[in-house]
Amino acid sequence: MTTDLTDVFETHRPLLMGVAYRMLGRVADAEDVVQDAWLRWSRADRGEIGEPRAYLVRITTRLAIDRLRRAKAHGEAYIGPWLPEPCVTEFGGTAPDTAERAVLADTVSLAVLVVLESLSPLERAVFVLREAFGYPYAEIAALLDRGEAAVRQLAGRARRHVAERRPRYDVDPARRRDLTERFLAAAGGGDLEGLLTLLATDVRLVGDSGGKAKAPLRTLHTADKVGRFLIAVSGTVPDLAVRFLEVNGGPAVLILSGGKPDSLIQVDVADDRVSTVYIVRNPDKLRHLADR
Repeated sequence: MTTDLTDVFETHRPLLMGVAYRMLGRVADAEDVVQDAWLRWSRADRGEIGEPRAYLVRITTRLAIDRLRRAKAHGEAYIGPWLPEPCVTEFGGTAPDTAERAVLADTVSLAVLVVLESLSPLERAVFVLREAFGYPYAEIAALLDRGEAAVRQLAGRARRHVAERRPRYDVDPARRRDLTERFLAAAGGGDLEGLLTLLATDVRLVGDSGGKAKAPLRTLHTADKVGRFLIAVSGTVPDLAVRFLEVNGGPAVLILSGGKPDSLIQVDVADDRVSTVYIVRNPDKLRHLADR
């Protein structure tokens, strides 16, 4: 019996992690929520569970909502700009087709998750379930114990908010990888002129340190400021090594110092130029990448 319970839960674990991570933007918090969902699943009355998938998604979503509400109620402060904890992209047990992969990658991107932080917990839940996983409104309403009309209103409000605030770009993944590699080579080689040719004039640099590492405490703007900052810091990492990963649906560079994660860099691209540079340096958000 225990084996059956475990097998059913593990079948749905990738989905539950996908929901929890998009809701929370933190890998460790998502894992905690999924673990709590397992505990509830293992203790639940089997006779009251009609559909395991629906039950597990409902429990996971509600646990994530509760966690978001507690964080807001406690007024948790963060030093400097906040970025999601980088997540090495996994799409579950089966490889999705190209269209499904594009949707999943878009809804887990750093840019979108940053915007989702500004939504209410319920708006975030509805957006994730509808836009990322394609749940019908009626099913979302049942999962959240809300009327379908209310869910449609939440979905519309969340969709408009995200559409207004997220950067718009549509670039071939291979092209994005190529620009990432050229960007890294120019920055690492101290080639300011070459770097400036890759940056959009209104490029932004968002650095997340959480006050635990060196990074700008405000978003940097303009190619000149971003370029000069990158050149200035490029030679300050001792015993440097780099790895390319797929993170949050796109190519990223993990910078290691002495074999330990030091920074993760990802860029957004628009009109064949780097439009945004994301740098995660908070060691708490990089620890889980050590073995990647």
